[in-house]
Amino acid sequence: MAPNFKIACDRFDEANKKDPNTEIWQGNPYPKELLYALRMTEKLNHFAPTASEALQLTARCQHIRRWEIPRDRYEQNRVGYLKWRQDLQHFHVEKATAILKEVGYDQATIDEVAFLLQKKHLKKNADTQILEDVICLVFLEFYFEDFSTKHPEEKQIDILQKTWRKMSEEGHKAALRLPFSDPISKLMDKALRE
Repeated sequence: MAPNFKIACDRFDEANKKDPNTEIWQGNPYPKELLYALRMTEKLNHFAPTASEALQLTARCQHIRRWEIPRDRYEQNRVGYLKWRQDLQHFHVEKATAILKEVGYDQATIDEVAFLLQKKHLKKNADTQILEDVICLVFLEFYFEDFSTKHPEEKQIDILQKTWRKMSEEGHKAALRLPFSDPISKLMDKALRE
């Protein structure tokens, strides 16, 4: 790793520590997006231990300052959702690029992080696919159960199927090894059978 790798990660973490939303994990409160970034790094290290430096940086900053563009500012339909996601991608690229420039990264690395943050060439670019697999694994392990309590079964199955389609074969294998509760395991089975 370049000497500025840790500095960049620390700067990403400092930005995400400002998240006013908190989540309790193992009895301790965390700023929500900081916890998400730590989970992304841990999952990437486990899933792809030889990941490139650009990919490691991207995993750490993938949701940087996400709370500044809340979903409820947009129409509550598919058009609004897609616009929100597009605006978030540009926002994350802008925030990450500024930090990477400040800590001395070269333009090639900055461009690669920007490319990955926009999830370009999914299913075609190896690093983009690894990033998407890690995003899906983090969602399934840490966030899907909470999601499931707020939505009917039909919506839960739809989300599981959409998540599954975005993942690679390696991602599928890793997902099937996750420590799901019995109800979520049964739901997964049902979603994958349909």
